[in-house]
Amino acid sequence: MKKTALKFTLAVSVLALGACSYDSATNDEVIATSKVGDVTQNDLYEEMKTSSGNQAFQLLMIKKVLSVKYEVTEDEVNAQLEADKKQYGDNFQTFIAQQRHTESSYKKSLELKLMYEKALVENVEVTEDEIKAKYENIKNEIQARHIVVENEETAKKVKAELVSGKDFAEVAKEYSIEQAVQTTGGDLGWFNKATNMDQQFLEGAFALKKNVISDPIQSSFGYHIIEVTDKREIKESYEDKKAELEKQLKLAKAEPSTLLTKVAKMMKDADIKIKDEDLKTALDEFLAAAKTGTTTEDADTSTEESK
Repeated sequence: MKKTALKFTLAVSVLALGACSYDSATNDEVIATSKVGDVTQNDLYEEMKTSSGNQAFQLLMIKKVLSVKYEVTEDEVNAQLEADKKQYGDNFQTFIAQQRHTESSYKKSLELKLMYEKALVENVEVTEDEIKAKYENIKNEIQARHIVVENEETAKKVKAELVSGKDFAEVAKEYSIEQAVQTTGGDLGWFNKATNMDQQFLEGAFALKKNVISDPIQSSFGYHIIEVTDKREIKESYEDKKAELEKQLKLAKAEPSTLLTKVAKMMKDADIKIKDEDLKTALDEFLAAAKTGTTTEDADTSTEESK
């Protein structure tokens, strides 16, 4: 997916969106006591408002306006949660913790993400041929390992050592210019033709037979010696994967700026009246960004999006 305005959903940890429906002016319920003083709901509200009030309010209003038209069911959220757990495996809890999420708050962020995606792809079209081509690219997977070096001469030397029986991981650690090789031993895991890799590398890898050490294969990163250690065909049929692939293709085609414009119009139509003086301008930044088709996050960061 493109570098996207989805960034404006990432703060949904917000916070568990918990302080949305209470009157800060009248609610002074004590939520914690201590020898050094009590903390009230109003204390917490004021602190959150000071530290992330505008962003939190923007997210709340985005969710409210999107939810009117783009319903997301509990089943859809749970399905996405399970897919993410499968993707990250044993690292899932670490992944959500890095985003300051619990599983409960992560589900809230998924709900907003799914609303966002439904709105984003609403008028995007893809053809049956495009979906079938995508399936052809993902239906076969290989497991491979590689060693990448700077020149062809070194690559030939690496191949000779491997053919002589030297351990692949040890040779990789000695010669490969890839930093990650010190922990991976050159193992790339499973991937398919649609994986975000150098095209020359993919073509060379998929042309190999299992357990055969390749000749040097040049890519934009250098010269690779590749060994395919296993091959498989995915279990899901075209019909099983069609909806998922269609969504992926639509998201890849979609223009995030169109969503910003759409949400801004929905906000205008919702006739939002902000009573808290400190939040009077909370939506100004978002509405201004919608006019230019960008967001503060897009302007301020060069971080690449997730694959």
